[in-house]
Amino acid sequence: MAAASARRGGGGLSLCLASAGVVKALSIAAFMLTWTHSIEKTAWQEDWLVTPAGLTLQQARIKGTGAGMEPPPEARLVDGWLQWSPPPVPRAEVVLGNSGAAGEWHLCEAGRCQTLSEIFEHPIGANVTTMSVCKGP
Repeated sequence: MAAASARRGGGGLSLCLASAGVVKALSIAAFMLTWTHSIEKTAWQEDWLVTPAGLTLQQARIKGTGAGMEPPPEARLVDGWLQWSPPPVPRAEVVLGNSGAAGEWHLCEAGRCQTLSEIFEHPIGANVTTMSVCKGP
């Protein structure tokens, strides 16, 4: 996901990230989003697909429970993570806020993770980042 991969490749779908008036297009079909809960300081992970219908959450995992971190009843403990697969509902966009209280969002693809600041090549700070499927050629 280096800056060079921020170009649309081979006519496939791309993930668009928009923050503070800057848009980055990443030529990826699947990614993991990771972050730390700002109050409980607990790790979260989500696996997403970039599809023609929108961004689709495939699986979610958390390292524990606490304030605002209640997993659904179907969650199962696997290798220390509570994990579950929510209904695959495509979303037109996903908005990521950043309180600054627990570090940054990380976007991982093919085993390589980068913060949003690294992807945008400047500090994101408290700016909101919107994820969506890139539209148009």
